[in-house]
Amino acid sequence: MEVRNNYKECLTNLACSIRKYFELEYKHNTLDYIDKILSEYNPKNVVTILCDGMGSIILDRMLDKDSFLVRNRIKTITTVFPATTVAATTSMMTGLNPVETGMLGWDMYYKDIDKTITVFMNTEKGTENILDEAKEYNDKHMIRKSIMDEINEKTNYKGYTLFPFGENPYNDLDDMFKIIKDKCSTDKKKYIYAYITEPDHTMHDIGCDKKEIKDIILDLNDRIEELSNSLSDTIIFVVADHGHHNVENIHLEDYPDVVACLLRNTSLEPRAVNFFIKEDKKQKFKELFNKYFSNDFDLYDMNDVIKSKLFGDGEENEIYRDALGDYLAIGKTNKTLLYNGSEELKSQHAGYTDDEIYVPIILSKTKKR
Repeated sequence: MEVRNNYKECLTNLACSIRKYFELEYKHNTLDYIDKILSEYNPKNVVTILCDGMGSIILDRMLDKDSFLVRNRIKTITTVFPATTVAATTSMMTGLNPVETGMLGWDMYYKDIDKTITVFMNTEKGTENILDEAKEYNDKHMIRKSIMDEINEKTNYKGYTLFPFGENPYNDLDDMFKIIKDKCSTDKKKYIYAYITEPDHTMHDIGCDKKEIKDIILDLNDRIEELSNSLSDTIIFVVADHGHHNVENIHLEDYPDVVACLLRNTSLEPRAVNFFIKEDKKQKFKELFNKYFSNDFDLYDMNDVIKSKLFGDGEENEIYRDALGDYLAIGKTNKTLLYNGSEELKSQHAGYTDDEIYVPIILSKTKKR
């Protein structure tokens, strides 16, 4: 199979350059052009702002070429596979590929508890019931220790993580940008990682081509420009975990002959669909899938997926192969495959279109004062 993700120049490698700058070990190659900028400028503050879903192609559709984010984009790179928040933000926060972290998609099969789990929620797919055993499985097996935590544990520098949820969340964007400014005003050399849910959150609800999306991205453009102008001795990276694509939803329940082949619920993503198939139905499933869906999805045997290193190179996480089913279907048009708890949304990601896999590295170098 063709792997379109460039694991020599993806979010993982940017994270490794940041690890290198803060004197942490790193397991993948760094980006030499980022290393050069960091080394020569030697900033007191490094800030990464990750805008969920703000891929390079969406950026170009919504902003003028003279806008702050576009004119400061130094490169368009690929995200990791799949192009989704669970996999990509974890890689950006750790410097590891999904094959290593075990964070493979929004929904994953947890073998120890024999359930398909919505990873960030610790709930069984399609339900709202939080399962303690799901959190325990994730804590035991997935590798999620962040660069920021490692900086605090292993160096004399400081690391800060800003989220709108979890422990000590920021209240809103005004609060987030204020915190960044306040932290950057202190003397200690530091790394700040800030996560913004937009424009992904709204694109899922209304689609990725609406005026409301342009307004959100324009607002982010203006806020980040103002932040850059207000700081000194700082390098700001602005990145995205993935892009977006407007979709048409296909419900697998409408294909009972396909459903009859399934051993358990589908997992990963509606545009990167993981199938566990009954042992005596594998050939039948393959024939039926290609009959119905081959115009919109490419179907791969899991042996091909593993050999191709689709989820990146590195030491396989201990749950990696358990989480993979028998087949993986990757979207190549605008279709999704929904089944048993999958959410019906207007725009999606995790497929293999340019809109979804290409993300920007935007870099703003403030003045030394």
